[in-house]
Amino acid sequence: MTPVLALKSVSKSYGRVQALQKVSFDVPAGRVCALLGANGAGKSTLIRTLLGLETPDSGTTHVLGMDSRTHGLEIRRRVGYMPEKPALYDWMTVAETGWFTAGFYPSGFQNVYEQYVRHFQLDPRQKIKHLSKGTRAKVALSLALAHKPELLILDEPTSGLDPLVRREFLESMVDVAAEGRSVLLSSHQVSEVERVADMVVILLGGELICIDSLDELKSSTREIVATLPDMGTEPPPVPGQVLAHAQFGHEHVWLARGIAEEQLAERWGLPEGSAFHVQTPSLEDILLALLREYRRSPGVRPATSEAIRS
Repeated sequence: MTPVLALKSVSKSYGRVQALQKVSFDVPAGRVCALLGANGAGKSTLIRTLLGLETPDSGTTHVLGMDSRTHGLEIRRRVGYMPEKPALYDWMTVAETGWFTAGFYPSGFQNVYEQYVRHFQLDPRQKIKHLSKGTRAKVALSLALAHKPELLILDEPTSGLDPLVRREFLESMVDVAAEGRSVLLSSHQVSEVERVADMVVILLGGELICIDSLDELKSSTREIVATLPDMGTEPPPVPGQVLAHAQFGHEHVWLARGIAEEQLAERWGLPEGSAFHVQTPSLEDILLALLREYRRSPGVRPATSEAIRS
């Protein structure tokens, strides 16, 4: 089956700033894929490149089987795209916004848009300029969904929303995936995204650091915290694949994959007077640990898995 998104060795720079560096991954159909990373990681550049709004310096991007370089307009027609700051006309009402946008899509758009307006309990008579940020986001999502796209791309769609609206918004993505459609979701709300995503892509400094299913990433990753007798004591190597390591006084914290607690108990030769415990990290814990490691050793890029392919 053709993936809904396919990137191969995509690089993009702006002057001396390298926004993307040889990024390659696929997203199979029917997934909610979370695109994560710190500010400046390259997430928005990647999205704009997929949509044909930016041209990569090298590499290729395909969306729904179409080359982003040559079919950008058709991609944008078929994809539901919602940027962080949706372009809505303040002087229009909610209803007029749907009527105006329907002119760019095949028949049936407005009827579906009106269904979403009712679903989100929007007042069709209210002007856009009088709407809260959360309500504007619901209008933008209704527009993005009204032509029943195979793929929905959301770039920080919940920024600034209150927690309840943000949760309702993100949980609606599960409904989209249940219909067999796909979602690429870029967001800083990692704990909320964790509730709805089934696939994770992490970018740091424009490079792909991780691509994995969320379940596999969490089930195979452990956080190990060891307290040593003093700051000068060197801990033994941790078994498995170490993704990140940080020292806080005489406490050491590792993020590692491919280990079992019995390996640590049986083979890990901590010095006398030491103690350790192992826990399963949240997605946010994993992202923060990788970000710390990246900032500490910018020349090292710990890849946590091979890319998932359909």
